[in-house]
Amino acid sequence: MRSKVARARSLIVLAAASLVSCEAAFAAEPTGVWYTPENRAQVRIAHCGRNALCGDIVWLKEPNDPQSGKPKTDFNNPDAVKRTRRLIGLHIFAGLTRSASGNWQGQIYNPDDGRTYRGYLTMTGANVLELKGCVLGGLICKAQNWTRVR
Repeated sequence: MRSKVARARSLIVLAAASLVSCEAAFAAEPTGVWYTPENRAQVRIAHCGRNALCGDIVWLKEPNDPQSGKPKTDFNNPDAVKRTRRLIGLHIFAGLTRSASGNWQGQIYNPDDGRTYRGYLTMTGANVLELKGCVLGGLICKAQNWTRVR
């Protein structure tokens, strides 16, 4: 009788552990809204297309240009036609795909300098992700940590 009770307890513990593991794996999903460093902006990451991620700026700490008082635009874009696009709503990455190592990779646009980089997104915790942009075939990279908006 004791072995049946012990076995039942073991199954309950295993089931509970499985639920916690599933919850942790789900929490580590990169979808959601994220603060960039120094909480300068919030970026919404969502699934788009087939097995891909997209990211759009949805909030800025300072949404207006201090000189003009108008909403900030993509002023640093090398394409003069795109310099009037508002930063809020701007797609900064589209079509990031999951690699064999489990991170996400693709092209990431940085409105601070108007350049597009080879980018890598890696979850480093349930509420922290590392975003890395690289040039020269990955020889030079810069990384930053983003935190999930609660």
